[in-house]
Amino acid sequence: QVQVVESGGGLVQPGGSLRLSCQFSGFTLDDYAIGWFRQAPGKEREGVSCIRGSDGHDILHADSVKGRFTISPDNAKNTVYLQMNSLKPEDTAVYYCATDPWSNCYLEDYEYDYWGQGTQVTVSS
Repeated sequence: QVQVVESGGGLVQPGGSLRLSCQFSGFTLDDYAIGWFRQAPGKEREGVSCIRGSDGHDILHADSVKGRFTISPDNAKNTVYLQMNSLKPEDTAVYYCATDPWSNCYLEDYEYDYWGQGTQVTVSS
């Protein structure tokens, strides 16, 4: 069964860091892409980061997070991490993990097939 589950959200002060986890089952990163998306109140959902490949060589980041966020796999744990550094209030959103079977990385949300429940990230003093 294909499934993704997010965790790791919480409250952090501006400039702080969080690491989100996307635990997946039913596939490997050599076959499926995993994307991170976020949706803030009153805003459209946007793609954040994407990874494909157990070596993590197919990676994309949105311009808004380049230099601050990194995405990496832990294949032994069937987990993809989103390390978020230098967090800003604008990063506040519900973050979702999703996967697209047999796909290369991309940051548009509409063709991803399987989604997690979301995890809340709040950046505030």
